Amino acid sequence: MKKAKKATTAATKNACGLCGKTGKVYHTECCGNWICDDHDKYQVFSYARNSCARNHDRYTVCGVHHAEQHEHPDWKTCPECREHFDKLEMFVWAATNEYNFTKLENPPAFEPTLCAKCKQRIRLGEDGYSIKSHVYFCERCSPLPTWG
Repeated sequence: MKKAKKATTAATKNACGLCGKTGKVYHTECCGNWICDDHDKYQVFSYARNSCARNHDRYTVCGVHHAEQHEHPDWKTCPECREHFDKLEMFVWAATNEYNFTKLENPPAFEPTLCAKCKQRIRLGEDGYSIKSHVYFCERCSPLPTWG
């Protein structure tokens, strides 16, 4: 009888659940999934999204739920998580974006955010924008800062 070969695919190795890379990975504290140990890739104030670990920690409800130490056992049904985000649109984005291991099924509908000046849609999780007195402006219409 022939012995089965040990599989050497990424599925049997410790691989990042987001990008699939193997090597320097660890279990997330929030959900216990394998993720790249790549916080060191991020340059401060660059706003780059090149770190699997940082993206999951900062841009998902799962990461927020853990960081804020909510008592509810599941971020998907946690009332504090919904209240954490100023706008429902941001909650939905953080619960369904590509930085999640599991995504919120059937996310709630929300009114899109529109630029106060040109009325174009602003995707709060993706686009550049500014806020002044709870009024949103797209990157193109954002008021210039006044220095002096």
